[in-house]
Amino acid sequence: MNTKKDLKRILATDCGSTTTKAILIEKKGEEYRLVVRGEAPTTVEAPFEDVTKGVLNAIREVEELTGVEILDGEKIIKPAQDKRGVDIYVSTSSAGGGLQMMVAGVVKQMTAESAARAALGAGAIVMDVIATNDKRMDHERIELIRRLRPDMILLSGGVDGGTISHVVHLAELIAAAEPKPRFGTGYDLPVIYAGNKDAREEIKKILEKKSALSIVDNLRPVLERENLKPARDKIHDLFMEHVMAHAPGYRKLMTWTDVPIMPTPGAVGLLIETVARKENIEVLGVDIGGATTDIFSVFQGVFNRTVSANLGMSYSISNVLAETGIPNIMRWVPFTIDEVELRNRIRNKMIRPTTIPQTLEELMIEQAIAREALRLALLQHKEMAVGLKGVQQERTISDAFAQTATGETLVNMMTLNLVVGSGGALSHAPRRVQSALMMIDAFEVQGITRLAVDSIFMMPHLGVLSTVHERSATEVFEKDCLIRLGTSIVPVGTSAKEGQVVVTVNIGDKTYQVKYGEMKLIQLGLGETVEAEIIPAKGFDVGAGKGKPVTTKLEGGVVGVIIDGRGRPLTLPEDHGKRIAKLKEWFTELDVYPSIP
Repeated sequence: MNTKKDLKRILATDCGSTTTKAILIEKKGEEYRLVVRGEAPTTVEAPFEDVTKGVLNAIREVEELTGVEILDGEKIIKPAQDKRGVDIYVSTSSAGGGLQMMVAGVVKQMTAESAARAALGAGAIVMDVIATNDKRMDHERIELIRRLRPDMILLSGGVDGGTISHVVHLAELIAAAEPKPRFGTGYDLPVIYAGNKDAREEIKKILEKKSALSIVDNLRPVLERENLKPARDKIHDLFMEHVMAHAPGYRKLMTWTDVPIMPTPGAVGLLIETVARKENIEVLGVDIGGATTDIFSVFQGVFNRTVSANLGMSYSISNVLAETGIPNIMRWVPFTIDEVELRNRIRNKMIRPTTIPQTLEELMIEQAIAREALRLALLQHKEMAVGLKGVQQERTISDAFAQTATGETLVNMMTLNLVVGSGGALSHAPRRVQSALMMIDAFEVQGITRLAVDSIFMMPHLGVLSTVHERSATEVFEKDCLIRLGTSIVPVGTSAKEGQVVVTVNIGDKTYQVKYGEMKLIQLGLGETVEAEIIPAKGFDVGAGKGKPVTTKLEGGVVGVIIDGRGRPLTLPEDHGKRIAKLKEWFTELDVYPSIP
């Protein structure tokens, strides 16, 4: 494998649940740039049942578009010479439903939640969480493990040196369930033990013969500290050794790649972490898909990921409606529509998940639903991305069980520096300003925040590439992947009356005043930055405190600078007519849609 700095040509693929995407990166002069992207249907299911077929088809499209010869039959040519071959090939995958895990921990709000964070951070979908205090009977827990058939189980519990009886009991339940893996029957289900080190011998006795047991360092060695990395790394290793090795065609694909195949969400998370670390900023990333919405964040140096497995824009679109309700979707639609018609349109999308909006009205409805999916996904993320729960000076075991959700969320929209959106609804919106406004509305961004979208969904490719060649991954991310939309300025507060100035922005010799309930777009192009003085009205805050001005550099983009004077928390007029008038006013000011009826 060539990991030296002189890589000339890099090939990366992402095997998604429906589409396999290949990208080719080349060194042009002194920098790495994306050359082309090819795609083909994923072939993990019948009649093909061999993921490499889709990979080869995607690579052949790259060959046709570039004239570079990459394949010799089914072999990837290495190293790169002139118009032939590549130096390195990497891949990610979420085909076959990705990595599906169950986690078990002693206390639901503490070790079980730490285990869920470790699994989510590694790119897994957490199917269920079992805890000693989850109010289920033992036979219900055993039945659940048997029914769900996870790819892997993560068992944790107890601080080092603490009681072992509870975590041993959980191990006995897993052994009694004798869970069978989802792919293949000729191997044992992987179980990772990351709990109290004093219980290891007992856990071995119970689980070693019944599962493929791995033991790693405790997730919560003491109450005050989480140690997620060993468990996360082991999940990645076992994903390759067990899960992917038994999925159709993956054993062959694993012999082609220069580094282990990584779960797609794990790779995206890695890239978000890399960006946050390199720029020393707080980042929120979102990937809104057809079935799930993933949110990634780095706040106070802590990485978190959540999967909202029931919130998506095609297969799960009816779940969005069920969770948020018709009124919450209707509030973003700038025209009157019958409730029955809206429900029917949503059902049609679920039945025909690959259809795209054909009219402006359909697009507005779809983007209204996307706002709600994003909003709900962030609420779920905030509940998971918390400071450690259960941290007190002195406590008994009964205190630990009584401890409820006392952890404060780490998500702070005022200190957030950058939001990165990806997935069809955001990456492929007809106008970039639509993506910007969907994120501003759904996440209710505050203060001064940069906005960007992933141009063609290549964050997974770049995430796995960053493990072997960080320079090429970050250069392509900056120059080709990330489309910088611009910056939003949002004063936080609600005390103003309609028509009262809530913020004044001075840029050079120009002054912009925005009244309560108004929005304004300032043209500031890609690559342009300006020094600005932002003065919030009394009772409003843009980051320095109520009424305190902030002097900062504003970054432009393909949209520009959006000043949002609607206050926070964001409330829309109750009156139907007034709300539609307001939506039309905002959409017209920001030029969101070509013409609004």
